[in-house]
Amino acid sequence: MRLHSAIPPAVMRWTMLAAGAAIYAFGLEYFIVPNRLMEGGVTGIAVLLHYMTGVSTSLAALLLNLPLFWLGWRQLGRKAMLFTIAGTLLLSLFLWIWEQAAVTGVIRPFVAEQELMLVVLYAGVTMGAGLGLVFRAGGTTGGVDILARLIHRRTGWSLGRILLGMDAVILGSSLFVLPQEKVLYTLVSVFVAARVIDFISEGGNAAKSFFIISKEPERLASKIMREMDRGATLFEATGGFTGQPRKVVFCVVHRVETRKLLNLVREHDRRAFFVIGDVYEVWGEGFREHAEDAEDAD
Repeated sequence: MRLHSAIPPAVMRWTMLAAGAAIYAFGLEYFIVPNRLMEGGVTGIAVLLHYMTGVSTSLAALLLNLPLFWLGWRQLGRKAMLFTIAGTLLLSLFLWIWEQAAVTGVIRPFVAEQELMLVVLYAGVTMGAGLGLVFRAGGTTGGVDILARLIHRRTGWSLGRILLGMDAVILGSSLFVLPQEKVLYTLVSVFVAARVIDFISEGGNAAKSFFIISKEPERLASKIMREMDRGATLFEATGGFTGQPRKVVFCVVHRVETRKLLNLVREHDRRAFFVIGDVYEVWGEGFREHAEDAEDAD
């Protein structure tokens, strides 16, 4: 039995939310703030206020997020906002914990003025992993994350790309306060974080889909099921040019099985026409059999 199958979904979700907030806060306090770099969103504004006034980042982030709770409560629904409020409170809590850990010497923040590229790469991976876990749990850390999820729901655009665009605007404004090179380095961190967010929040169960048009499709489907132990589905289709009926084979495999399926199709029919697409989530036998709680609809 898989370990996650024995853990109640609610426990798994809250654990993921807390872990994501902790990792994100660590990346901010360990990499970003000590090197006087920036961050996007409301957290970035809190960091900027910290640089300008010395106010605690954790307190500033909490106060700046409070007005946005009302918007999220109306648009995302009460249950979704429960996780948003929880994510925001957990973020402020862990920011405070890491702040105190740095002040008391429990951790030594990573400062490398001569190796800022190394700093921003590690910051992007760490903070992106944290936000990805938060999003995967169905929560946010408040701020523009609320707006990003609203846009994602309405347009289907990836969360990482939405956040990248919004953060670029916010970071551009910081040019009036921080040196240009610091902001440019921060953009690298934001870009890396956006890619990591997409991978974790959408691609943790990534796979490849195949649409195959070939001679003897029934035989090909049988071969896939027999030799790869993967399901295959036959669709009835009509050729647009010939008007003749034909069948299309549809199959989903793990990324590591892509090459094996390609070779199998070519052995069957070297003139086969097929399309390969990215699949970010797969539920069912052979993939993820125990679904997590789906996010509630509005």
